Amino acid sequence: MTPRITIITICYNAASCIERTLRSVATQTYPHIEYLIIDGASKDATLQLVAELAPQAKVYSEPDKGIYDAMNKGRARATGDYLWYLNAGDALPSADTVAELVAASCTSSLPDIIYGDTRLIDSEDRDLGLRRLRPPRELGWRSFERGMLVCHQAFIVKRTLAPEYDLRYRFSADVDWCIRAMKEARSYYFYPEVIALYLNEGTTTANHRASLLERFDVMRRHYGLGRTLLRHLTFVLQRQR
Repeated sequence: MTPRITIITICYNAASCIERTLRSVATQTYPHIEYLIIDGASKDATLQLVAELAPQAKVYSEPDKGIYDAMNKGRARATGDYLWYLNAGDALPSADTVAELVAASCTSSLPDIIYGDTRLIDSEDRDLGLRRLRPPRELGWRSFERGMLVCHQAFIVKRTLAPEYDLRYRFSADVDWCIRAMKEARSYYFYPEVIALYLNEGTTTANHRASLLERFDVMRRHYGLGRTLLRHLTFVLQRQR
């Protein structure tokens, strides 16, 4: 089967880091890609780089209420079978990443969620190794009780079941989004390869404490206060060993 993949890049004044993202999408060998750039009315050279390096992209540039508001705008404008969020600074590992992923996962049917592994990089494209939390072979909505086991950039969801991002969260709406998507999903495909390069200097990294507090609230809402407290106590004890 040949699904259409909508890749969505959220950006704002991202001229310093978006080049790798644009090049990695523009060079994909898979022909059925819709590329959306959701820009927050950048004042630097971001849009010039988009025009130069990703002329096939559909560009929407206007003020927004933050990254998750922009992601909702991308979701609303997407027309593909799947949504794949790849933010400014992140990248696809090779020109064949999408083609190989589709060939492996979409043979006789289209799974509701496709997911894979993530490698961390820094601003100089240096390899920082695989993400500490690794994706499991079996995934379900309760899996994230153990933490966000799949990076948002390596989590691809059918557009028809993808929820809106909850704008009450400034830093962790992606965690909530993934859990809600998994609650709707009936089929998953685990692709045991790196499918995303994640720039390890993003908004959540820079606001780590606020992100953790939001994640606690997300977990409490989905898994209950008692289970969430017990899980966090386990995390603390494990780190002290």
